[in-house]
Amino acid sequence: MPEVSTNLDVPGVALAIAAHPDDVEFGCGGTLAKWAAAGTRIHHLVCTDGSKGSWDPSEDVTQLVAVRQEEQRNASRALGGKGEVVFLGWSDGELESGLRQRWEVAYWIRTIQPDVVLGHDPWRRYRLHPDHRNAGFLATDGIVAARDPHFFPEQNVAPHRPKALLLWEADEPDHVEDVDGFVDTKLAALLEHRSQFRSTMRIDDPAATDEVEQFSSRIRTRLGEMGALAGLAQGEAFKLMPYL
Repeated sequence: MPEVSTNLDVPGVALAIAAHPDDVEFGCGGTLAKWAAAGTRIHHLVCTDGSKGSWDPSEDVTQLVAVRQEEQRNASRALGGKGEVVFLGWSDGELESGLRQRWEVAYWIRTIQPDVVLGHDPWRRYRLHPDHRNAGFLATDGIVAARDPHFFPEQNVAPHRPKALLLWEADEPDHVEDVDGFVDTKLAALLEHRSQFRSTMRIDDPAATDEVEQFSSRIRTRLGEMGALAGLAQGEAFKLMPYL
C-alpha cells in the first residue's frame, strides 16, 4: 500500500471531468462540497448525454437527456457550485478517447483554468464501463494537450497547466481528502439525480425512506472505508498526480 497523503491546499478553481451525470457526485462530491464551502469555484464537465441511463426500454430518450442535464445542474448547485456545467453531448455508451474529444476537453481546461482537475482513473483494473475508462483518458490526455502550446493552436486560447490531478476509483489510492462534515451535502447532491434512483442507487420507491436510508448508509460506509486509509472518519480516496 503506498503512503497516503491528505488534503490538498484549497484550490481557487476545480474542474471535475466525468463520463455521465452523477459520476462526479459519486467520485468526488464530498471533496467538491468542502472546497466550495472554502471558496473554490467548482465546475463540471460531463462527456456523454446520459441517454442510456434508464432500465425502461420505452423511455423517451430525448426527455431523459434533458432531465439528466437538469439533474446535474441541480447537483452542482447542491454542492455549492457556481461555475460551468458543461455537457459535451457524446452518445452514452459510445464515448471514444479520440482526438476530437481530446480537443474539446483541452479547450475547456484552457478556458476554465482549473488549479485541480478530478476524473475517473482510466487504469483501474477490470473496469467494465467503456465510458468511464475513456473519460479518464480524456482527462489525462486533455491535460497534456491543454498545457502545451503546440497542441490545437487554432483554439486561440492560452495554454494552461493545472497543479494537480485527482483520479477517483483508483486501485491503489495514495491521497485522501477529509470530507467529514460534508457527507450530507454529497448525499443531497447524489439524490438530485432522481432518474438514477432505480438503476444506480437501488431505490425503487423514492417515497420509501428505508430505501433512501439504505443507499445513504452504503455511501457513508464506503466513505468510512476510504477515510480509514488515512486515519480519517470520512474520506474520498484518489490517485494523486501532482506534477503535470
